[in-house]
Amino acid sequence: MIREAALVLALALSPPAAGAQAVVEVPGVLSDEDFYRAAACAAPPGGACRKPVLRWDASRPVRVALRRIDPGFLGRRAKVAGGALTLGLRRLNGLDADFRLARVPDGEIAEIEVFFLDIRAGDPIAGTGIAGVDGTPLGGTTASLLFEDGTGRITRAVIVVAGSLATAAFQPALLAELTRAMGLTTGIAGPAYHGVSVLAAEGGAAKALGLQDIMALKRHYGKD
Repeated sequence: MIREAALVLALALSPPAAGAQAVVEVPGVLSDEDFYRAAACAAPPGGACRKPVLRWDASRPVRVALRRIDPGFLGRRAKVAGGALTLGLRRLNGLDADFRLARVPDGEIAEIEVFFLDIRAGDPIAGTGIAGVDGTPLGGTTASLLFEDGTGRITRAVIVVAGSLATAAFQPALLAELTRAMGLTTGIAGPAYHGVSVLAAEGGAAKALGLQDIMALKRHYGKD
């Protein structure tokens, strides 16, 4: 298993909707329609949405900053971590979708913040200084989204990577969590998606966006 766990929290400004349906179980390969609805709003195949659809205002670039790399990531691990973030942003920006992610220096304002913390998977997050993120359980990677209740507009996202995550897993993990941070917050649980989709909920995480991942991101931001 590349990602030890992936926990997506949805934190509304009012009221909170934390813990809302993080995974959809699927029996096999889904139609594009069912895949998109599963990823975007936790709808089971042919069923109704079970959580709100969340999107960024993509009229301007969404800024991304690497806020912190703890000592456990120094040396080669730090280089791999930074490279994984750069590659993930490049792959998402290369989709010709109606959004753009722009990496900015640590000290600048950013809507998506990334932390590599010396914390083991399963332990509570500590050290981001962000209410609603610190204190929640950390998977191998965790993405937390803050959004406006009623509109579904995402206003902030925080990605945390555990110190216990294997270095080789940084690249697929960052790609998966950046995809979730764009609003495709539901994991797809089923063997047909192991190694195929970055949104696979368990095992066999894909190292590149699958065809349905790309379709869903483009559809989510206005391009079918």
